[in-house]
Amino acid sequence: MSKIIDEPKGIDIIGGGLAGAEAALQLRKRGVQVRLFEAKPLWRSPVHKNNGLAEIVCSNSLKSMISTTASGTLKNELDILDCELLKIAREVSVPAGSALAVDRDAFSARVTHAVISSGAEIVNEVVTEIDTDRLTLVCAGPVCHDGLARALSEISGERSLSFYDAAAPIITADCVDMNRAFFGARYGKGGDDYLNCPMSKDEYMAFYDALCNAERAIDEIGGVFEGCMPVEVMARRGVDALRYGPLRPVGFREAGKPYAVLQLRRENTLSTLYNMVGFQTNLKFGEQKRVFSMIPALSNIEIVRYGVMHRNTFINAPQVLNADLRLKNAQKVFVVGQLCGVEGYVESIATGLLAAINAYRLSVGKATVVPPKETVLGALCEYITMPNKDFQPMNANFGILPPLCDVKKSERKLAYYERSDRAMRQWSDGERP
Repeated sequence: MSKIIDEPKGIDIIGGGLAGAEAALQLRKRGVQVRLFEAKPLWRSPVHKNNGLAEIVCSNSLKSMISTTASGTLKNELDILDCELLKIAREVSVPAGSALAVDRDAFSARVTHAVISSGAEIVNEVVTEIDTDRLTLVCAGPVCHDGLARALSEISGERSLSFYDAAAPIITADCVDMNRAFFGARYGKGGDDYLNCPMSKDEYMAFYDALCNAERAIDEIGGVFEGCMPVEVMARRGVDALRYGPLRPVGFREAGKPYAVLQLRRENTLSTLYNMVGFQTNLKFGEQKRVFSMIPALSNIEIVRYGVMHRNTFINAPQVLNADLRLKNAQKVFVVGQLCGVEGYVESIATGLLAAINAYRLSVGKATVVPPKETVLGALCEYITMPNKDFQPMNANFGILPPLCDVKKSERKLAYYERSDRAMRQWSDGERP
């Protein structure tokens, strides 16, 4: 463990996750020397498994590609900005209907190769101090080393906040009883890319009762993030909570209108592994196998990666961060990714890209910039830094954008996309280096 020593000209990046990898590739395209500090393999969080960069530890989905969604709109903005990780994600994508999902191992390997090939220097080191006199992007992720989290808190002058996040189990394709499952898309969107596991009312009620009474790995959880709630916590909100959430049985008339439906999404290009969509969980491993095997199609379930809970850390951005992603108390230090208070893979990539643009601008004597608030990225930057005494991480969504006037409700989502597209193209042409 060490303090980064001020060496050659260039920019330091702490953390080789999604945000850090994107930032490194963007800076190298601009001819900037980059040192990327990655703690693996010297130290790993409880959820990290491999030694590669951009390791995806929860869902392998980067969410919707449809233009009438906020996630699709943000992807379009990143394409305009020549995002590198989205290109790689599409190259290693697996079928997932209207969503962009990736083979996570192939994605990590491809990103690692791209960063090394770019000429960025990768330093395997656990960083526990931050040099505030050097241009630095802190991209260490929401499960960063405690020493780095303390250093960040000391610099920012605020205690870090935290919440618990969860990952869903991954199962083998061979364990699914295909006599009790079928391929299809909820709402009929996209191709028949999801493998669906239906339940009758009696089967659902038995499963629901077992889930609510199953033994948890962590007894008391504070600050669970609503966007990634453990399935057992959601179930306790009411007997139909799951049927209006991950088990929603909508759009399956051809399957006899089941009472509840679990969807499985491909995890790899070989289609040998599947992710239990929406089944983030805090149950003990044995309980996961017992309870989830009550779903008829999964009576012989084989779990290759159990669901886990882990602490996610983020700074109190409204108090300590500027909209350009620089710390107010340390104008050469950027905080990026989920550490800065955005939630989601694509959102993290986006902040890494923007921080790279701004770090480059500072390195050549230019002022920092922020995309217009009519874009999802600009709106996210504004949201996480505006006064908010009850701040929580934020996903991309149309609710944070300025409202549209005189647009029919049925046309509003497409109008948000079109306005964002115009605003980002204009900003990119005029402001981006």
